[in-house]
Amino acid sequence: MRRVTGRSDHVLVVGGGLAGLSAALHLRGSGREVTVVEREPHPGGRAGRLDVDGFRLDTGPTVLTMPELIDEALHAVGDSLARRLELLPLHPAYRARFADGTSLDVHTGAEAMAEEVRRFAGPAEAQGYLRLRQWLGRLYAVERDRFIGANFDSPLDLAGVSLAKLAALGGFGRLGPAVGRFIRDPRLRRVFSFQSLYAGVPPQRALAAYAVIAYMDTVAGVWFPRGGMRALPQAMAEAAAAAGVRFRYGETVESLEGRGGRVLAAHTATDRITCDAVVLTTDLAATYELLGHQPRRPVPLRWSPSAVVVHLAAEQTSPDLAHHTISFGEAWEQTFTEITTGGRLMSDPSLLLTTPSLTDPTLAPPGRTGHFLLAPCPNLVDAPLDWDRIGPRYAEELVTVLAKRGLLPDRAAVTRLSLVTPADWARQGLSAGTPFALAHTFAQTGPFRPGNLPRAFANVVLAGAGTTPGVGIPPVLISGRLAAQRITG
Repeated sequence: MRRVTGRSDHVLVVGGGLAGLSAALHLRGSGREVTVVEREPHPGGRAGRLDVDGFRLDTGPTVLTMPELIDEALHAVGDSLARRLELLPLHPAYRARFADGTSLDVHTGAEAMAEEVRRFAGPAEAQGYLRLRQWLGRLYAVERDRFIGANFDSPLDLAGVSLAKLAALGGFGRLGPAVGRFIRDPRLRRVFSFQSLYAGVPPQRALAAYAVIAYMDTVAGVWFPRGGMRALPQAMAEAAAAAGVRFRYGETVESLEGRGGRVLAAHTATDRITCDAVVLTTDLAATYELLGHQPRRPVPLRWSPSAVVVHLAAEQTSPDLAHHTISFGEAWEQTFTEITTGGRLMSDPSLLLTTPSLTDPTLAPPGRTGHFLLAPCPNLVDAPLDWDRIGPRYAEELVTVLAKRGLLPDRAAVTRLSLVTPADWARQGLSAGTPFALAHTFAQTGPFRPGNLPRAFANVVLAGAGTTPGVGIPPVLISGRLAAQRITG
């Protein structure tokens, strides 16, 4: 494994999001002095926060899986998840609602889920689910350490027994057909393949290897921190600070000062911060701007679809809602085509409606309910739409759709607290106006994804969604550990 050369006693981490916090904890645990510079007045990065009219809103990811990765980072400094954070298991992990009026609760226990599938689609599909579950487990066991949790210096690093095992499991086929080998009901297929959109690729085109996301969601379990998702970065930052990591909030690194192929210091608007090594967790475009160098690639970078996020308040809650409710439209393949290649909004939307106050009532004022509505949409490269003009109207259309489906009250009984569109993501500095970074196409997966050890400087490492292993809370936490390993060995 290649690593940073020279001294690394004091490491500067640019960005206090989940990747930066993970890197800071692992670095501090190895004995390095660590300083974190974060432009916001609090930790979290894309896992942001917003308080409106008594509602405590999470503006970033809402689905938390693989909490052992958090415990691993905290353990690096002698701390623990149990000490810092109360995690509430979600049962069901999701509730899926379909256009034909049927619904399915997604349980993480094998027996409970098999029984739910039997009720929903019959005994043959229940047996198929159990075989699918076994396949997901084998796939995850092969990928966990060798593909997801490893640093790559070359595509040749893939060669070996693990690659042969992944190929034998069908990991290099397509996700949709792979799931279809086990279950035939098209509604069930959606439940176990929609997760590929997190990786920016439709199930019909995504590698079957990305079924590991379905493993994380439907087998390993989904959790929610008491106090909201913001409690996760807050807990990690507090543990890091207690271990001696220094935090500088409300400051932005504007440039790097280099000499002899090494970064010597970072400059903010008011200060020069010296360092021996740097971990950059900024968006990829901002990272390359700081480095003054963009690596050459044989094919252009391809960005994931974006999302419209609407925070809503209501006086009443539908009894059909779970913490996470997926409302599937009747269209499926057409929907992915519209947002990934057609540059159009969904004509028959499939939506994620998260209602965190069902699990933690303190997140909303007494007697009221808060909702997080996420609608996938094209990014600004595929469709440079005038979101400042169409965004409010589209948000109203989405509320109307969910009201017709019985998941929200009539539009007049729902108050919009916040609206985030691709234009807003772009204003936050996210490339192509997407919070999901680079799509996980084959050419942007594993060793073909932008590497975390750029050649511009010998003492700079990258972390975050734009580098290896990729998008989502578990990969981002792993990216911080991988970045620390490039420094500590």
